[in-house]
Amino acid sequence: MCLAVPMKVKALNNFNAVCEAKGVSRDVSLQLVQQEEVQVGDYVMVHVGYALQVISYEEAMIRWKLLDQVMSYSA
Repeated sequence: MCLAVPMKVKALNNFNAVCEAKGVSRDVSLQLVQQEEVQVGDYVMVHVGYALQVISYEEAMIRWKLLDQVMSYSA
């Protein structure tokens, strides 16, 4: 099973970004979203270190709420 999580872009360096979610920061490649103008403060869906798509803040919060629900059932 593949899982992508929403993360907020905190810093940019060419096609790389530092992204954060729930207090955890990761280096993320932006190679797969080159067609988008990613800015600090944007939200991206991240899977294995790659941003797959840019999403809105509202969409990021909806997805985190769903992920939190799934995690509460598996505990």
